[in-house]
Amino acid sequence: MRKRFLLAGAALVLATSAQGRVTAIHIESRTPAPTRPGERPYEIITGSFDGDLSPRADAIITDIDHAPRNARGRVGYSATFAIARPLARGSGVLFYDVPNRGNGKVAPDEDGHIRVISGWQGDLTPAPGVQSASVPVARGLTGLALARVTDLSGSTWGLTGGIGRPVARPLPVDLNPAHAQLYRQSNDGAALQPVPADQWAFADCRSKAFPGTPDPSHICLKGGFDPALAYTLTYTARDPLVLGIGFAATRDLVAFLRHAKADDAGTANPLAGQVRWSVVSGTSQSGNFVKSFINLGFNRDEAGRRVFDGANPNIAARQVPLNLRFAVPGGAATLFEPGSEGTLWWTPYNDTVRGRGRHSLLDRCTASSTCPRIMETFGSTELWGLRLSPALVGTDAKGDVPIPANVRRYYFPGVTHGGSITGGISLDGDKPWPGAPVCVLANNPNPSLPTMRALLKRLVDWVTTGRAPPPSQYPTLAHGDLVSPTAAAMHWPNIPGAPLPDGKINALLDYDYGPAFDYPDLSGVITRQPPVIRGTIPSLVPRVDADGNEMGGGVPSVQHLVPLGTYLGWNVLAKGYGAGGDCGFAGGFIPFATTRAERLAKGDPRRSLEERYGSHAGFVARVKAVAAQRVKEGWLLPDDAARLVAEAQASSVLTAMPEK
Repeated sequence: MRKRFLLAGAALVLATSAQGRVTAIHIESRTPAPTRPGERPYEIITGSFDGDLSPRADAIITDIDHAPRNARGRVGYSATFAIARPLARGSGVLFYDVPNRGNGKVAPDEDGHIRVISGWQGDLTPAPGVQSASVPVARGLTGLALARVTDLSGSTWGLTGGIGRPVARPLPVDLNPAHAQLYRQSNDGAALQPVPADQWAFADCRSKAFPGTPDPSHICLKGGFDPALAYTLTYTARDPLVLGIGFAATRDLVAFLRHAKADDAGTANPLAGQVRWSVVSGTSQSGNFVKSFINLGFNRDEAGRRVFDGANPNIAARQVPLNLRFAVPGGAATLFEPGSEGTLWWTPYNDTVRGRGRHSLLDRCTASSTCPRIMETFGSTELWGLRLSPALVGTDAKGDVPIPANVRRYYFPGVTHGGSITGGISLDGDKPWPGAPVCVLANNPNPSLPTMRALLKRLVDWVTTGRAPPPSQYPTLAHGDLVSPTAAAMHWPNIPGAPLPDGKINALLDYDYGPAFDYPDLSGVITRQPPVIRGTIPSLVPRVDADGNEMGGGVPSVQHLVPLGTYLGWNVLAKGYGAGGDCGFAGGFIPFATTRAERLAKGDPRRSLEERYGSHAGFVARVKAVAAQRVKEGWLLPDDAARLVAEAQASSVLTAMPEK
């Protein structure tokens, strides 16, 4: 039986002394923040904190019952933190930014909010500038683990997991290849081909030929790895980290900063008496963390109080695979990776397709009256690359799943994952980010940050004054906005030389991870690795206009409303494993022809820049008018509008055309 309602009911009656809490706060530095004349003064506080948990009260944390106990029978942990604290004219709002793979900084806030970050990911190696957590090891426990690699050459594979900041995978129980299985695969849809046990070893072959030097953290393959193939290793691992404690660490730090006067040793809370409200925001992986945090009931603190009054899961398509034995929370929706199995809906939905029952992300906080006001934000690539569609239309894709009154949902049409890096006016696309995959199309330059700035201010206003933000804006089946991800269904224009969208979506697979895996909670123990693929869940995407740009539902940027090309949530991988398929979660850009003559010569059905705007002055005038309207409607801040108009004036759009 699932723990959902057991926790919601039983936890309400547990004494405060049995709950998790911060026991010590260690301040390492307090330094003035650089500010300009007239700005409110800030200080930056860094340090760490210790906490302990009741295995009974926090039984929802996977393997906490096997973690070592202190003298009081409790489970201890520690984590880092950083705070930007206003020294004058503070707003009373604690704004918590969930670090993404340990990355994060705090700085003065233009609205006087306290900005806080802290470590939650216990598999990260502590290092300067990394927000990390130290969680206990459940020694003696074993279970199945999976590691996967693509585009690998040479003879040795160092076992790591995740992206951005890869972490070491758990160690095998023994080094006998017969007790594990290595597979090779030509593409994600192909069958896994077992590699015979005498052809590989848990070993390092960089300085010694196969079978190499025995090493539990490396794999050596006889004859070397083929970069055209993917390799998947399944094995029995030992001594898992109790990573789910990361949720409790965030809960307890924020509760301490909001309500405590001092820790157990008398060290003063640096924010004592300064916090009236709290808001959490997470982006991508850390946005998935926000969804799981709420789903698992961690928005209720030790005294039954609401932890966060407002929440913004941004570009968060899934739940974070953190509360699992041998979890890899730094993944990115690749083959065999859990994440989309967890609850995806803000209102109860019966997942009959996968046989998972009726549930919602708000079940526990509803039972304890601790739900926050939620502003969910996402863009096109979350539908194409990160499998968000079922959150909108369920796993049967037959109808819109409603959202409750405490949730607003805003969609950014034609935007890549997180929006453009530069967010400016571009005729040739965005510059690739460090480590980006090589895609066929230019990177999508359509931004979402200016809209996010305006929306986050509305979220804080909703929390502090009760003034509700605008109604949700997103594509729905009811309005005919969502269709199958094919050129025919989308009414994709025939753009010469451009790839088709068919086959570019990252399909949502229905995995069977075994009976010890709690699917709605994305918790527990995986006993089938690799998981059995039971089928594919249908995914829908927005339809497009004659330019190939998304239409119907959402909050479009000025660039989307005054386009310079076709802005896509998908792209095509140019080389390496999977070439020709989707290019990770990078969106693409297909620029318009400059002149009508150029367009006709190419056979491009999309109107040229000349036909749209006439001249450079015409383009600037259009940007100025649309930006002013977006400010009036509340979707853009005046300073962002002024910056955008200035960028349009400084751009080379139609500068070679004579003014009319």
